[in-house]
Amino acid sequence: MADSYYMEDQESGWQAAVRRFLPLVLVILLVGALGTLLYSASNASRDHERALMEQRRSFEIIALARAFEAKTARAEVTLARYVISLDPDVGRLFQDQWRTASSQLKLLSYATRQSGWQRANVQELQHAFEQRGKTLSEIGLRTTYDQKMGALAQFHRAGRSEDLKHITALLDRVIQAENARLQERSLAVKLAGNRTQFVDRTSRLFGLVLLVCVLFALWMLNAAYTERRNARRMAEVEAERADRLEAAVAARTIELSDAYEQLKKETSERAAAEENLRQMQKMDAVGQLTGGIAHDFNNMLAVVVGGLELAKRKLRLKPQEAARHLDNAMEGATRAAALTRRLLAFARSEPLLPRAIDPDQLVKGMVELIDRSIGDQVTVSLDNNAAGWHIFVDQHQMENAILNLCVNARDAMDGRGRLVIETRQAQLAEHEIGECAAGDYIVLSVKDDGCGMTPEVLARVFEPFFTTKPVGKGTGLGLSQIFGFVRQSEGEIRIESDLGQGTSVHIYLPRKSGVEGTSWSEAPLADREPVLHPPTRILVVEDDPRVLNQTMAALAELGHLPVACDHPSKAAKLLTSHRDIGLIISDVLMPDMTGPEMIRTLPAAHAHVPVLFVTGYAGDIAESSEFGGHEVLRKPYTLMGLSHALSNALSGSRHPGTAAAAE
Repeated sequence: MADSYYMEDQESGWQAAVRRFLPLVLVILLVGALGTLLYSASNASRDHERALMEQRRSFEIIALARAFEAKTARAEVTLARYVISLDPDVGRLFQDQWRTASSQLKLLSYATRQSGWQRANVQELQHAFEQRGKTLSEIGLRTTYDQKMGALAQFHRAGRSEDLKHITALLDRVIQAENARLQERSLAVKLAGNRTQFVDRTSRLFGLVLLVCVLFALWMLNAAYTERRNARRMAEVEAERADRLEAAVAARTIELSDAYEQLKKETSERAAAEENLRQMQKMDAVGQLTGGIAHDFNNMLAVVVGGLELAKRKLRLKPQEAARHLDNAMEGATRAAALTRRLLAFARSEPLLPRAIDPDQLVKGMVELIDRSIGDQVTVSLDNNAAGWHIFVDQHQMENAILNLCVNARDAMDGRGRLVIETRQAQLAEHEIGECAAGDYIVLSVKDDGCGMTPEVLARVFEPFFTTKPVGKGTGLGLSQIFGFVRQSEGEIRIESDLGQGTSVHIYLPRKSGVEGTSWSEAPLADREPVLHPPTRILVVEDDPRVLNQTMAALAELGHLPVACDHPSKAAKLLTSHRDIGLIISDVLMPDMTGPEMIRTLPAAHAHVPVLFVTGYAGDIAESSEFGGHEVLRKPYTLMGLSHALSNALSGSRHPGTAAAAE
């Protein structure tokens, strides 16, 4: 009995201990389970949020890449329009679009700053974009400097260049990498959602089993439900945004395709448009000089015609007075020829050839051209004090700069006033004027008494496309081109102007040492005595009968024996019938064939005969390769000029050049 009671007491004690500690154990288990559930729920929520954030970042990177691609393509289409149309507004639109594309690339770089797998792709893309930008900027610069054909050719090459394909490939690589990453992140979102659902089910089970945790479980359930609903809503928003982005990219792709088709259509019309543009430019240049040139040529022709008519009247009774009138006529004709050569030399398109130039002689030689360009109502004064110092520049660019400044001064004075062109010596210290190094400089100044400029306008005069002239009266490129030319020549340009007080433009160019004492240009050919040759039978090929008769008479006067040929097709037959012909004089432009073409078609038996080409067309002289190294004489010419050309041709000179007419 005692043992039985003892056993019952032990059992009751164990049961009491169980009853006492069971709630504690249950509470501990409950707390542990709840803690585990809470921890799992927190991790699931954090993972879910992180996965969604990574997913959004992928969508953002893809959107930025597509937008950058679209903006770059739009900028290149705009550049094509600018190259074709030469419209400054289109040029500025291209610059804005290219800067926008650069900003979008920076946003893409910032968005991928924490993506190690994308960093190399984006950096390579930035480098390719910079290289592409340099290429397109060079095309824009060529277009700005009116080198349209070169710009079109370079744009055509740029359209098929590897850097464009490289940029497209890099963008595809970035997008493909993000798409692959997006798949991984979508799986992470799904797994995080599954974990969240598991926590939800477990919480409900504990809520049903343990009533103690009902309120807490309900709170957790509500929180989990709210979070999941927000996540679903955000996912729907992101999905909708992705759909909108895809639609926008598709629309942009269609737009780019349409633009490409339009560009191909415009390319087919480019030849006619370019021809019209060249004609407009020629007519604009002619309009600038027509009035003054016509006035000068009429005066010169009046001297020639009047002198010849008076000489004809006085020839028998007063031969000395007739000779004076003939000299006046010759002087008028010589001045007309000199003015023609000066205009053609100024207008001729040649490569940049810097050489040592005397600025005083350069300005003096441009006086007539400046007078004709700015009109008789502007008084031009020269103050030349270079004193033999030379500069090393391209002569044609220097002439363009001076003429451009004079035209600007005329516009500032409303076509009436006083213009002063000054040259002087200057010694500058290091950086005394801009970036000029220390040394000797020539200062060329163009001063007017026109309206002047405000400080606001003065601060922007060198900006491309900036002009204060009315629409259609100026491009805003003149001073910017002069600025570029002066900087290329290692010089500086400064402008002083006050409103209502006039403007002074000072160009500082470094002195070219070692050439003082030499002449500004080579001595004229007519100033040197020709080498005398015995009488020579000369074949004269000329389609104009008056010029043919004059040339025959001039050759006879020089003691030679001319043979007339009024058509190039007869030259071979005359050469065969006159075996003693020692020289061929041929005009360049003739019916059916040109002079160089005639020479090339002659039989090989006559290849040894020297040739002298005579031309009055300036374009012929520029194409010196067409003459095969033979001597070229430019019309009009004097007997002395013809004698020099004959001397060079008979002496066997085989170099391209132009025999100058004797002054």
